Amino acid sequence: MAPSPNAASSPDPARLPAGLDVPDLPEHVNYLVIEGVIGAGKTTLAEMLGRVLEANVVREQFEENPFLERFYDDRDRWAFQTQLAFLASRFRQQKDLGTRDLFHQVVISDYSFDKDRIFAHETLSGDELQLYEALYQIMEPNTPDPDLVVYLQSPVDRLMANIRKRDREYERGIDRDYIASLQEAYETYFRHYRKSPLLVVRTDGLDFVENDDHFEAIVRHITTAEATGREVVGPV
Repeated sequence: MAPSPNAASSPDPARLPAGLDVPDLPEHVNYLVIEGVIGAGKTTLAEMLGRVLEANVVREQFEENPFLERFYDDRDRWAFQTQLAFLASRFRQQKDLGTRDLFHQVVISDYSFDKDRIFAHETLSGDELQLYEALYQIMEPNTPDPDLVVYLQSPVDRLMANIRKRDREYERGIDRDYIASLQEAYETYFRHYRKSPLLVVRTDGLDFVENDDHFEAIVRHITTAEATGREVVGPV
């Protein structure tokens, strides 16, 4: 299935580092994606980066999915409807991105289109998964590939703590096993990811919202990212 954007809270503009000297993004980066499991802080980081990089931020429209709350109440019953609703919504957003002139404004998204498939393989099976795959294979070639993906790699305990902290009513029933399973799926996916350059940020002990040095370190890694390959960086 597909959850909400992963942010504990919206960033306070006053919390952004004052006087931060932000270098330009590399020339090859016009479309930047922030990824991670539920509770990793994707939307928060995307919004903070959007401010300092003067970029257009694209947020996952999870609140428009009419099946999401019912999914968390009964996953088996509502997984297929929830997933198809997310697939359609994400495709519309991503297809719109593909029609924009990305070379004239940097775009930062708090999700990748591929995440939809990760969740589908966690919640669907049999004929439902087969139908989903058929639809996904038709849609995916019509979505833009990111120029750089930043994967926020977070331990399960931290993810659960962030979910509890933001306290969304429909997420209160999320159990640790579900998050652990998602984390394993994300790890497998990004272990084999080759579609675009990948920056893996280990977030254990990292607080890019309250610690200016941590946020500046992430900005530095993004603005010096290579045009190819995979890089793994620690908390600072």
